[in-house]
Amino acid sequence: MCVLATGTRAETPASTPAEVRIVEEGGAYRLLVDGQPYVVRGAGSASGDLEQLAARGGNSVRTWSTGTDVANVHAMLDRAHRNGLTVAMGLAVGKERHGFDYDDARAVAVQLDELREQVRLYRDHPAVLMWLVGNELNLEHRNPKVWDAVEQITRMIHAEDPNHPVMTPLAGFDRALIDTLKTRAPSLDLIGIQLYGDLETLPDKLREADWTGPYVVTEWGPTGHWESPLTAWGAPVEDDGSRKAALFQQRYRDVIAADTRQCLGSYVFLWGHKQERTPTWYGLFLPTGESTPAVDAMQRLWTGQWPDNRAPSIAPATIDGRGATDSVVLAAGTAHEASTTAHDPDGDALQWRWYALEESTATSIGGDPEAVPAEVDLHARPDAGGRIRFTAPGRPGHYRLFVEVRDGHGHAAYANLPFRVEEAR
Repeated sequence: MCVLATGTRAETPASTPAEVRIVEEGGAYRLLVDGQPYVVRGAGSASGDLEQLAARGGNSVRTWSTGTDVANVHAMLDRAHRNGLTVAMGLAVGKERHGFDYDDARAVAVQLDELREQVRLYRDHPAVLMWLVGNELNLEHRNPKVWDAVEQITRMIHAEDPNHPVMTPLAGFDRALIDTLKTRAPSLDLIGIQLYGDLETLPDKLREADWTGPYVVTEWGPTGHWESPLTAWGAPVEDDGSRKAALFQQRYRDVIAADTRQCLGSYVFLWGHKQERTPTWYGLFLPTGESTPAVDAMQRLWTGQWPDNRAPSIAPATIDGRGATDSVVLAAGTAHEASTTAHDPDGDALQWRWYALEESTATSIGGDPEAVPAEVDLHARPDAGGRIRFTAPGRPGHYRLFVEVRDGHGHAAYANLPFRVEEAR
């Protein structure tokens, strides 16, 4: 198993960068920070609760971009350092699917100069752990020159900052991609791997692609919306918060922690919240700030201990006894009952919230921004416990019913299911 007990380093004077190295010992790779073994117990976050991340046993945070607010980035780095956290610094690199042309030599050169300035701004901060060149640059790309640019950027970083390793995070990978990286971007110190429901295939993928070098799992988490079961009309079925927590534990233990030869750690996604198909799919926190069972699961994995007060557990929600995979269709304006069950391990009193949103019509990929769908009035009438009576929307269309249960101590669980409304006959 990947060692879990290491990774909290002593405070370093604020003007002194950490010296980070990857070494090979006995056929296994290790990450060293100021000479001490360091296993990344991290989470992806641009603005999440770093104090809680540290309190839960995390030791690192990963970002996607430095942005344009230099003071804000320095404040984030300072905040991370105060909490004993390192930062894997994301550098935003142009993507072909967003219109960047890697045949445009001038644009490539300008980008390189801009990234050089970003590296110079932050390279000496003691919280910096490594540099991440772009994110999922292999997603819907065609021009192999993107990897020539990655090589240029990597060499530039090595010249400007000899203290920190450089990687590029990949949206999955195969033998052809790894062969291309070996040929066109050989200066990378390691790779970042991003897999979700298919994380369990990682050992096979590594073997088939012949990647024998070090890596960090830079994104992993719940089963993705693109790999989940679908309703008859194509709406993805999201796992409830408790099911996700169980999958987090299984995937971490069986895959990430099991690789003691190449794995240097991981960044779970996402230490915060975001809208991506739903407001709850990827965030480990609700939009209102409560932590979910997945946060408890990560604390257990990182520290070996459950928190003193745990989030509630919840079962999948149903409408008239039918679950999400039953492709629930309701007649407009008709009466129905939705229900689920929840349990609090500490005996805390639970507060319930049911609501519905129009189903997301987003087709974006790779985490591109999405708008939160509009809320609809169900004229809901709460019944006992986790049960409500409601009226189906009067307008035909696709909707999603959500339920959240809170324990009054900053913790919550949730579930949802999509449903379709058709004209009453």
